[in-house]
Amino acid sequence: MDLLIFKDITLLFGIAVLVLFVCQRLRIPPIIGYLATGVFAGPNGFSMISSVHEVEMLAEIGVILLLFTIGIEFSLKSLVKMRKTLMIGGGLQVVLSILFFYGIMQLDLLGIHRSNGFSESLFMGFLMALSSTAIVLKLLQERGEFLTPHGRTTLGILIFQDIAIVPMILVLPFLAGSGAESSNVWEIVAKVLGVMVIVFLGARYVIPKFLYQVVKTRSRELFLLTIIVLALSVAYLTSLAGLSLALGAFLAGLIISESDYSQQAFGNVLPFLDVFTSFFFVSIGMLLDVDYFIANPVIILILTVGVIIAKTFIATVASLALGFPLRTSLIVGLTISQVGEFSFILSRDGQSMGLISEANYQLFLDVSVLTMAATPFIIAAAPRIGEFVSRLPLPRRLIFGSGSEAPEEVPELIENHLIIVGYGVNGRNVARAARFASIPYRIIEMNPSTVRDEKQQGVPIHFGDASQEVVLQHAQIEKAMVLVITLPGSPVIRRITQLARSLNPHLHIIIRARFLTEMQDYYHLGANEVVPEEFETSIEIFTRVLAKYLIPTEKIEKLVALVRSDGYEMFRSLSMNDVGFEKLSVKIPDISINTMQVAPYAAVAGKNLAKLELKTRHHLNLLAVSRGNHIIATPPDKFILHDNDILFFLASKDQLANVAGMFKSPLGEEHPEG
Repeated sequence: MDLLIFKDITLLFGIAVLVLFVCQRLRIPPIIGYLATGVFAGPNGFSMISSVHEVEMLAEIGVILLLFTIGIEFSLKSLVKMRKTLMIGGGLQVVLSILFFYGIMQLDLLGIHRSNGFSESLFMGFLMALSSTAIVLKLLQERGEFLTPHGRTTLGILIFQDIAIVPMILVLPFLAGSGAESSNVWEIVAKVLGVMVIVFLGARYVIPKFLYQVVKTRSRELFLLTIIVLALSVAYLTSLAGLSLALGAFLAGLIISESDYSQQAFGNVLPFLDVFTSFFFVSIGMLLDVDYFIANPVIILILTVGVIIAKTFIATVASLALGFPLRTSLIVGLTISQVGEFSFILSRDGQSMGLISEANYQLFLDVSVLTMAATPFIIAAAPRIGEFVSRLPLPRRLIFGSGSEAPEEVPELIENHLIIVGYGVNGRNVARAARFASIPYRIIEMNPSTVRDEKQQGVPIHFGDASQEVVLQHAQIEKAMVLVITLPGSPVIRRITQLARSLNPHLHIIIRARFLTEMQDYYHLGANEVVPEEFETSIEIFTRVLAKYLIPTEKIEKLVALVRSDGYEMFRSLSMNDVGFEKLSVKIPDISINTMQVAPYAAVAGKNLAKLELKTRHHLNLLAVSRGNHIIATPPDKFILHDNDILFFLASKDQLANVAGMFKSPLGEEHPEG
């Protein structure tokens, strides 16, 4: 047995553990630790790893699993809603990037030697147009910004980039001068269309029914293997059609997302995700040639900064074209300012065809790896950079975005009103309650389509980024009574809270938080109330449990008030000693709500409740009587029982057994009619 790969994997993980421990102490993102591990142990470092190809294969699996989980969190419906972002945002970003870097190479502004002018310049434009799907989406997931406006826009552009790889690959033979048969081109196009049809039909009709049969077996192993096989199969199918494995994995995730078992699938794959994605980042670090970097540090660093600035500017322009404010657009630009992992695949193909010289290929690799290494720091700083730039004396239309109403519009004077930031499910419910209670309110939303549609319905909604002072002022934050923030992203919530508190010291701020750990930060920034989703769910559950045990409503409400009043400390400390009233455990385990039906010709039929003495003599508490389609609650003493009436008693089964004979037909016989 060849233990070489086993030794290399063990060594890689051992080095990664040490490097990640240091990174954790220094508060450096884990991705940097993985990249450093690759540089240190790779063939261009200390050459400690010899199974480089095998590591790259494991890295490919990591990318597949990452994109698969991203697809599960989305759905085909979400993708359709993002069509504008895909076509306009993604299309502009790719086309403008290709043209820009092609022009830079053609003009020879950097003094880079080109072996074949036009072809190499255009090929370099292809390489620079792509960004790192794996790194960006992993960081957005970790930061909880996946569902924010800039997170959704970033995903749309990245998906378009992955699709754009197909025509780029088709063009390479023409650029190399070898040409290609038109029949081969049409064959690939037909394969791509065929894959799309298969994915759609599978998601709609086949996979949900198939997974249902798998789930019926109640076998956890069978379900896990089915999910893995599905992800790998769709990825392989798309690769045969000329698409990337990663895009295929994303499509597989979309298929699963349309079923009822998406969350179970996500939870099963998650343990494998971190292990295999670590291989991907390590393999990227192995590409950095340390000797080449030491020999050419100035040109590499200049090109790295230049690429980041250029890609940021181009992606920002693409986002502005979608109508987003400058701050959001700039965050999108900074987020995808690196060179992508699929550029490495494309570069290898181009190198084999003679489209890029060896020196330029090595220069490209070093610059690309450095842009990836800088990505965690750039994404962390992006909100602050966006905020700074949006405060510059720029045109107001640029700051607000083309999707907003004219900034010069004079808002209707209003006071003591409610401001709702975010018009998702929670925002809509708050607005609905405000309308019901006749409370004046204003909504701030970042989705231009939502704003346009809701405005047509007469909803007082405005487009804008609530983390900008002018947007909150436009909603007359100074005169508002309550601000409700329902956004999913933690960094933007912090900024809005701090800004709103500075603009209105008397404002009552209510925040929807995802996790309990975020509460103290929000309170420190000026929030009055923080509603963590995970604990509000617990409150709803225990409220229903106590109600089932017949705990009085006023006592349940008192407990809920106590839990909320101390900031959920009762839950966090696992102590309920200070509830302040008698124990909640019910001491009547054998008493419950039971029913008895009046049989035809039973002794109780035709008699009123007073004569039956159910309460005074038999100690039975009658709660209600069901007659036909009607329920008579707490019937009076003169209420007369009829055949087939159903009586609801609060009593033990032994108590009901004592009177059961009164509700049966005499001797259990059937009596003829008439």
